[in-house]
Amino acid sequence: MERSESYQDVAVVMITRNEERAIRAVIEDAQWALPGAEVFVVDGSDDGTPAIAREAGATVIREPGGGFGPALHAALMAPERPIVVTVDADDTYPPSAFPTLVRLVREGWDVAGADRLGRWPRAMPLANWLANRSFSGLASLRTRKRLRDVHSGQRAYRAAVLRSFDWDYEGLAFPVDLLLWPALEGLKVTEIPITYAERVGDTKLRRWSSGRATLRRLLRPRAMMKENTRQDVRRAAG
Repeated sequence: MERSESYQDVAVVMITRNEERAIRAVIEDAQWALPGAEVFVVDGSDDGTPAIAREAGATVIREPGGGFGPALHAALMAPERPIVVTVDADDTYPPSAFPTLVRLVREGWDVAGADRLGRWPRAMPLANWLANRSFSGLASLRTRKRLRDVHSGQRAYRAAVLRSFDWDYEGLAFPVDLLLWPALEGLKVTEIPITYAERVGDTKLRRWSSGRATLRRLLRPRAMMKENTRQDVRRAAG
């Protein structure tokens, strides 16, 4: 199907570590769904992932070191376009969701995320699904807003909002803060249901370490989070 809408205002970013089996499909699907969008890959691989990503048309940046959080932060900060879209590089998220997420940000939402958790996706272990549902319930209590998937790897952000916080990106579970902090600051956050697929390649998830890091982020004092707000985020969002 030919797509006529232009996405010159959008950048798609992802981080990779040995995703050579999936990376071409993920990039090409993003390019198909969002024609005109630029694609950035922050890579820490020792296989053919970066070469394949370049061949597929992505700008490849070497991972800065420090693991998942610094790599994701580098990816979020790399583009200069006003809308930044994230996706995992393991081909688990549907490209059909991209245009809807971008449209929501264009319409005034500050963060629009994909929700994997409405029904148990058989591609996700049941224990992981239950834990993610519990984490999202706790985040909803903290923010007094319904947050459905604090660990989603597919979201669209207003770039001005991403640059309005001094993010705590060290360690695991950084995507939790990327949803939690804007919600706590009263920004417009929404999520849409998606169908989650089996990943291509081996998982990098460290379940127990990630769970502990998630709880640390969800339970820390709100004053500590607000100290990291660089400016009036509502003005930045507008």
